[in-house]
Parts: sequence; C-alpha cells; structure tokens
Amino acid sequence: MKRKVKKSGSKKFKKKSLMWAIIFGTVLVGGSTTAFLTMGRSNAPKNPENPELLITMLTHPIIHNASALGTGKANITLVEFGDYQCQFCARFHRETKDLIVNNYVNTGMINFLFKDFVINDRPSDKLSTLAAIGSYCAAEQGKYWPYHDEVYTNSKGENTPWVSKNSLTQFAVYAGVTNVKKFSTCLDSKKYENLVTTNDNLAKSIGLTSTPTFILISPGQPALKIVGAQPYSVFQGAINQILTQIPS
Repeated sequence: MKRKVKKSGSKKFKKKSLMWAIIFGTVLVGGSTTAFLTMGRSNAPKNPENPELLITMLTHPIIHNASALGTGKANITLVEFGDYQCQFCARFHRETKDLIVNNYVNTGMINFLFKDFVINDRPSDKLSTLAAIGSYCAAEQGKYWPYHDEVYTNSKGENTPWVSKNSLTQFAVYAGVTNVKKFSTCLDSKKYENLVTTNDNLAKSIGLTSTPTFILISPGQPALKIVGAQPYSVFQGAINQILTQIPS
C-alpha cells in the first residue's frame, strides 16, 4: 500500500538539475519502486545553498583507504548509512549486498559506499562507535571492507555482549589484519572517533532517522532514498530506473 505524504512548499534545491526524491516505505508494485516525494526544508541538509558540496560528501569516502566498492568510473553511487550493531543492516549484508555487488558493482555500473550512522550507541559503552572506529583502524592495513564484512557476518543483535574490544580485534584478524598490536592500539586510542561523528552528523543533517538507509545518487537525476533492509528487487528496480534515464 502506498504511503501518502504531504509535499512541502518550501524552496527546492536548484543546481545542475539536482533534486532530492525519497522512496518511502519502500512500496513495491511489480518489482518497481512507486512512492516519491521531493525533499523539503524539514528534511533538508544544513547547507542547502551548496548541494554540490553535499553530493561530494555523500559520494566520497571519509578517508581514502575506506573507499567505495567499484571501479570508480561509474557515475552512480549507492550509499548505505548503517550501524554495525543494527540487525537489519546485518540482514541486508546477508541477503542483498552480494547480489548488488555482483550484478551492479563488479560490472562497473555503480559504486557502493558505506557511511556510519550510529543510532544504537549507549552512553555507557558506545559500542557502535567503537565498531566503526575499528573499521578505520582496519583500513590502515588495507582491510576496511573485509573487516566490515566480518562484523556483519558475526552480528548478534543490538546492545548485546558480542561487540567488545576483544571481538572486534578477532574480527580484524579474520579479515586479514596482520599487525594486531597496531590495530589494538588504534582501537584503544579511538583516533577515528571524529570520522565516525562526521558521518553520523551527515546522516542527521539530511534527515535520516533509521538504519539501514540508502541514498542512490547519479548526476542530473533525482537522488533516491531507500529505507530498510529491502529485498534485492527494490534495489534492482531503483538502480535500473536510474540507468534507463542516463543518455546512452
């Protein structure tokens, strides 16, 4: 069933034909996404006068050694905002991510990028942030994506004892990190906490409220937002929609 929404009358972004559109739900009819709304001021980023800067922030990694999956030549980027403790993020990882990577990323059609949105942190431990810090510590040794995959493969829910310094270090070893002492020191120092906060603030600034949330971006096309661990068919429909609108 299509969710009805009210359109905001506030000023829209206008630069190089850029408009934000949101897929609510997501509603699926015959394998295609159906519910759209132009993003208004209530969901707008804090710097709407510079949408180019926003697109750059969304489509580029926070550091170079945590780069997007893909050839880098594709104009389309699928950005996932996720929390390492999020069980629905883990579901997407188990059921959908590899299909997207095999069919669209490895074939050079899109890039896939992950950004941290730490909604499951508790003030007493901030374990989602710690897991995210670990990803950048692993990136120092060229193992960002293997670490990312190991954490989600071993996910056991939100705010349960499975996330700890010891478990994150073990995941890093499984991912191929060879200098364990360097990784452990990095994790203890929390040297990348500011990067995690930057990604988290970016998610909040564009009005995201849940994980996983995906933003599908292509130059000159409406940006699409996909909320939740939707089935592969939803991503397939959205990506194909963008692809058909790109001049051959």
